[in-house]
Amino acid sequence: MAAIGKTCVVNVVKSVDFGFYLDVEELDTVLLPRKYAPDDLSVGDTVEVFLYLDSEDRPVATTQKPKACVGEFAYLQVVDNSPVGAFLDWGLDKDVLVPFGEQHRPMEVGKFYLVYLYIDRVDGRIVASSKIDSFLSDDSHHAYKPQQAVDLIIANSTELGYKAIVNHSHWGVLYKNEVYQRLSFGQSIKGFIKYIRPDGKLDLSLQGGREARDKNTQRVLHYLQQQGGFAAVHDKSDPQLIAELFGMSKGAFKKAIGGLYKQRVIRIEKDGIHLLSE
Repeated sequence: MAAIGKTCVVNVVKSVDFGFYLDVEELDTVLLPRKYAPDDLSVGDTVEVFLYLDSEDRPVATTQKPKACVGEFAYLQVVDNSPVGAFLDWGLDKDVLVPFGEQHRPMEVGKFYLVYLYIDRVDGRIVASSKIDSFLSDDSHHAYKPQQAVDLIIANSTELGYKAIVNHSHWGVLYKNEVYQRLSFGQSIKGFIKYIRPDGKLDLSLQGGREARDKNTQRVLHYLQQQGGFAAVHDKSDPQLIAELFGMSKGAFKKAIGGLYKQRVIRIEKDGIHLLSE
């Protein structure tokens, strides 16, 4: 369904000097200005566009790709301040407004902020808010399942680890003792639902299921190959050493070498693990 603030694929129904008219059923015909149209576009073609309102509140289309659509979070830079609020670069020629009332703290030009895009109820325009808690659900009756792949946005860090936005809808937690890579505020990354607590809150992981096991196995094998077939580490080694060498938890490491041992790819000795010759 086509809507303001969303991307859609529509038909070209008319060509004029200043652009093309598109058949957007929910909004009737919408103009795609010629400067945004592909050079070879013609009547009868289909084209993917993003819909928004122009300065006169008329629906208009563009082939520019926004960094986020309505209903999504994004980490955007402030490019200007005005009497009505801050303007952020979101990938279009027309910047998106964060009204003063929707700023968690006063925004400064040049800095990046995590914001949520939504339709203003008064004028129907696309605006943004940095008061992100207001747009995240606390409903415990969600449909997430353990090991489900999800999209994450790193929101902030805590004593436990990192708070992340899950699929633009819920909070989740990545525990720092299970994170073996550098994460930054606003970063988008793939993750997995690790555990759903009794209250519905989500524990997250950056690795999940067979994909994670395969990745860990390949990491151990690659290290052994780079080290001449031997690593002075085994299932009794210090977790910190394992994390430094392989970027994984001790539990994940034990599963990886256990699988390799069963496949007779390695042998495990008191001095470490040895790659068996084929």
